[in-house]
Amino acid sequence: MQERNYWLTTTSMPTGNRTQALPERVDVAVIGGGFTGLSGARTLAKRGAKVAVLEAETVGWGASSRNGGMVLTGMKLGVNKLISMYGPELTRRMYAASLATIDCVEQTVREEGINCNFSRCGHLEVACKQKHFADYARQAEVIAKEFNHGLRVVQKNELGAEIGSNIYYGGMVDEVSAGLNPARYVAGLGKAALRAGAQIFEHAPVQHMERAAHEGEQGWKISTSRGTLWSQEVFVGTSGYTGSATPALRKKIIPIGSFIITTEILPEKLARELSPRNRMIYDSKNYLYYYRLTPDRRMLFGGRAAFFPENDRTVRRSAEILRQGMIDVYPQLRDAKVDYVWGGTLDFAFDIMPHAGQLDGMYYAVGYAGHGVAMATYQGQKVAELMAGDKPENPFVGIPFPGAPLGLYNGRPWFLPFAGAWYKFLDWVS
Repeated sequence: MQERNYWLTTTSMPTGNRTQALPERVDVAVIGGGFTGLSGARTLAKRGAKVAVLEAETVGWGASSRNGGMVLTGMKLGVNKLISMYGPELTRRMYAASLATIDCVEQTVREEGINCNFSRCGHLEVACKQKHFADYARQAEVIAKEFNHGLRVVQKNELGAEIGSNIYYGGMVDEVSAGLNPARYVAGLGKAALRAGAQIFEHAPVQHMERAAHEGEQGWKISTSRGTLWSQEVFVGTSGYTGSATPALRKKIIPIGSFIITTEILPEKLARELSPRNRMIYDSKNYLYYYRLTPDRRMLFGGRAAFFPENDRTVRRSAEILRQGMIDVYPQLRDAKVDYVWGGTLDFAFDIMPHAGQLDGMYYAVGYAGHGVAMATYQGQKVAELMAGDKPENPFVGIPFPGAPLGLYNGRPWFLPFAGAWYKFLDWVS
């Protein structure tokens, strides 16, 4: 078993500018070379802006290449919870935007010719308890009535047509969701941004930003490990890797680890038995598992095996937990060899919602809570359009963006072990 991201074995990333000096000034400095930043940079550069992407590591290094490649509709919170928080009208707009995120990815893939195995295969949510399954019918009814979007509830005795596991109480299918190879996709976004005229500077972590004038124009002085530049505007798309250069944003984001294993290539018959319709699959727990077949027929199995972000210890421990979880779901894989294990860091806001807009004069988009492939692409584009002077429909701009209760958080998530225990408790009692 290799402690290595499987997706990165399937492609090569575009190489950003690693040696050239930073430009003296740009129109927009984009912080972060993942889905959000590259989508934003592509959009802005196509509008004629001079754009510099500042990436602390390399293109797609963070969660953008480390996720399961699930392009999902909806949001982390259920629709009834959303309606109670925001009312029916704003929730309708949010749900419509979540559907539009899938179209946004598909259109980007098509326009830029990105070979990333994009497929509208749909997703399947499976119920770990009878109570969870009973809620599916209510959710589907509300979504059909309020949002004009159809979901299909799958009874337990029909579930064999969707998944080769008998441990669940039923499921719910959304045919609109998709899957892709995230490393190939983020590589394609990087190439598209470069073609549009953006510059990408790798190994250029931002250390400090401050308001500063340049030739009588107000903007930002940005200090990096590779030098300093001035930018009229700043767009922050750092998600779970948000750091000390943007302290106000960092205090609103919780970095949470997510970990993945992939098996050896499986025989075609076995792969078809495990996932007859090649869905993106996840379960109904708070401490959830998510899994799918890769394009070359490996079982990819991920989850919150440890809440802390990835390091050597959490990756190795997660491999053991996830392998046992995979066998619990699929006893057929008891003898399957696990080839790869890796981890990444997701970003959760305290209200578990996506957020975008301006904070302290900087533009930002964060808080994807595991739905980042689609939502990050969409928010990168929409915030870029906002910066360019348009008025795009984006219901996540301007909603309340809470920080920690009593301000007991400085960006270092000391409480994650307690949060993990709490969610495990909720899964036990729900």
